[in-house]
Amino acid sequence: MAPVPSGVLGAVDPTSDRAVFRQIADQLREAIDRGRFKEGSKLPSEAELVEHFGVSRMTVRNSIGVLQSEGLISAEHGKGVFVRPRPPVRRLASDRFARRHRDQGKSAFIVEADAAGSRPEVDSLEVKEEKPSRDISARLGSPRKVLARRRRYLLDGRPVEFAVSYLPLDLARGTRIAEPNPGPGGIYARLEEAGHRLDHFDEEVRARMPSPGEAKLLRLASGVPVIHLVRTAYDTEGRAVEVCDTVMAADAYVLAYQLPAT
Repeated sequence: MAPVPSGVLGAVDPTSDRAVFRQIADQLREAIDRGRFKEGSKLPSEAELVEHFGVSRMTVRNSIGVLQSEGLISAEHGKGVFVRPRPPVRRLASDRFARRHRDQGKSAFIVEADAAGSRPEVDSLEVKEEKPSRDISARLGSPRKVLARRRRYLLDGRPVEFAVSYLPLDLARGTRIAEPNPGPGGIYARLEEAGHRLDHFDEEVRARMPSPGEAKLLRLASGVPVIHLVRTAYDTEGRAVEVCDTVMAADAYVLAYQLPAT
């Protein structure tokens, strides 16, 4: 059994009011934050931590559980405990829906994946007409039915978000928007081709813990929250032409904004 490298972790303070397992979690967290344990690297084993801190195996397991609940580490059965990667995708709100990307035949997700150097995929695609929820209906001007486009996005094979776009039927029925592949530039390019030039987007963002279904769909580790984002797209006439309800793995994204100073 190899000892924990010198200077990486200190000792616990038996006179402290803070529980020993939390002191160990604090030291491991600090070591991760300072880069002593880098992304993807393996933490010392339970036996090594027991030996280093002079505590019981259960105390070490409780410490590891704290960091797992914070989403900092993940356990791989039979392999050990590893530092989770930091968010790979920088989602720049002021740029992701720029018209130049649509003119190049690129959707926002493809633009972000390219910037991150990742391979984008879309699966679990479903397109159907349905009755909207009260909230979606209110955002779209109270249509009786909408076209719903459900899809899951993956980067390098890892699920990172699940989104549902809702569009009024008079805009979507009988167009490429109702097809599984709407074509280059995605549904926004098709809306603009139909005369609905996009003017602005309103977004509401909140963080929360995932439902069991969301955790399974996005393959989330214990303790990892989601970002729940609801976006409404408006054309130059002020009409809401789409509502997109998106659930994102919070450990996969950094949300970046540019705000005017005046």
